Amino acid sequence: MADFDLVLSCWGPVEADYNTHGGVVLSRLFKEHPDTLKLFPKFAGIAAGDLAGNAAVAAHGATVLKKLGELLKAKGGHADILKPLATTHAQKHKIGLKNFELITEVIVKVMAEKAGLDAAGQDALRKVMGVVINDIDGYYKELGFAG
Repeated sequence: MADFDLVLSCWGPVEADYNTHGGVVLSRLFKEHPDTLKLFPKFAGIAAGDLAGNAAVAAHGATVLKKLGELLKAKGGHADILKPLATTHAQKHKIGLKNFELITEVIVKVMAEKAGLDAAGQDALRKVMGVVINDIDGYYKELGFAG
């Protein structure tokens, strides 16, 4: 619980502007890990230099962060939130677990820069996401998806 609370203590700035923070997270993910862009076919026609300011990228990033907010606020009791997410990410989007790890590191960096998440908070977010990713792995295995 302490890890969730620590991350949530810096969640306010993110929650206040999901679109801006979401755009930063996804555009940085695509810049640092260009292979991840292919997982988002709807962004395929957007030039790399235009990703950061693109409204569709920001909107999708906002969706990602809103879901993360739900998971954080559930404080570990997230099965009802996570199972449908894992199901669509396995069956429809085919998103491997490594990609959740990559975006976690980007979110950690962005929250450190934009929301004041200190070193202890960054560690807490990594721990929380480790639990989430482990649970996603469990759902993936149930679905027969080798994520």
